[in-house]
Amino acid sequence: QADDEHYIPRAVLLDLEPRVIHSILNSPYANLYNPENIYLSEHGGGAGNNWASGFSQGEKIHEDIFDIIDREADGSDSLEGFVLCHSIAGGTGSGLGSYLLERLNDRYPKKLVETYSVFPNQDEMSDVVVQPYNSLLTLKRLTQNADCVVVLDNTALNRIATDRLHIQNPSFSQINQLVSTIMSASTTTLRYPGYMNNDLIGLIASLIPMPRLHFLMTGYTPLTTDQSVASVRKTTVLDVMRRLLQPKNVMVSTGRDRQNNN
Repeated sequence: QADDEHYIPRAVLLDLEPRVIHSILNSPYANLYNPENIYLSEHGGGAGNNWASGFSQGEKIHEDIFDIIDREADGSDSLEGFVLCHSIAGGTGSGLGSYLLERLNDRYPKKLVETYSVFPNQDEMSDVVVQPYNSLLTLKRLTQNADCVVVLDNTALNRIATDRLHIQNPSFSQINQLVSTIMSASTTTLRYPGYMNNDLIGLIASLIPMPRLHFLMTGYTPLTTDQSVASVRKTTVLDVMRRLLQPKNVMVSTGRDRQNNN
């Protein structure tokens, strides 16, 4: 929080190529972030959709990145953990993300690490032929080095945008808006006063029965678009729970989805 009561998120934006970062800096949200917390690789060539390239570049630039992370950690009143948002199919999100997960465990062994991990679309052929390898190599680090992984599946996100929100050919911006809704809803109890799940460890402890069983699925209802304010009928807690558990409202594609489709 700045002196003028302008709230600044304790966020660090990282990328190995400038396109996405520049799109943020040229957007209406440019003034939201601390410019000192934005890191771009000097050569700006990206990781070429290659996990090994992202991981090896992480080894070279980790000191610069952790200077930013350490500064934010030192500025926290009571640091409880870290939240990492990334994709597991490309080069930067998978390779650099994997390296950061390992280093965060080494550097802050007593702090929790939660990730929002975007999984690739299994219904479309990707032009990234090494996508399965990137995903597998990242999954190992998510299993070993993360305390909680919220799985966001591009297949399910596109299906929900098309079938539930009636958006033909949803854009990245529309999919990201759906993801941000899930992230906001799942962290509400951390950001506002309440009696339950008001810290990260309490939230995670109620969801994860065993350390390795920490891959979480998310459901959300009601799903509405900005253009139309949907009228939600009067409902009961049982109705809400039933809708949350329906595959069409879950952000992950499962075997049950495919059985229902067949």
